[in-house]
Amino acid sequence: MSLSNFDAENADNLEDIEKQFAVKAVHQAETYWTLLTKIPGSKIKLTKYDDEIYDKLLEEFPEFKDPDYARSIDEEKMKSPEGKAKWRKFCDSFNKIEDYNFGTLLRTSSSDEYGQETTIFVVRIQFYAVEIARNRAGLNDWILGKE
Repeated sequence: MSLSNFDAENADNLEDIEKQFAVKAVHQAETYWTLLTKIPGSKIKLTKYDDEIYDKLLEEFPEFKDPDYARSIDEEKMKSPEGKAKWRKFCDSFNKIEDYNFGTLLRTSSSDEYGQETTIFVVRIQFYAVEIARNRAGLNDWILGKE
């Protein structure tokens, strides 16, 4: 089958592929957490596009100007039909970033560590946007020195 004929909406989910995605997402989360234990989040630059991502986030989602909004992410609101449409528009503007739409784990609260009840699955550009906002607000600085 050629990729030009591939229909993602009707494709079978292959368990091995799903496991590979999960392993990669967990590895990325572990790497990010380790980084936050070594460097204050407020000093971290996640991509060379951090300023552009942050500016676009504030333009499309002005509520992120309030650090309390970035502190906790409401998964239901984010993944509602309206939320999905708004985030899709945001995400599609960053297709120049490698793996911008790859599945990634995001903590629902900047006050929590990664865990089964405190983590949601998002695309990487959403992770970047939220974590850049959190880092700029100093919300991840508490992690420094944790193991």
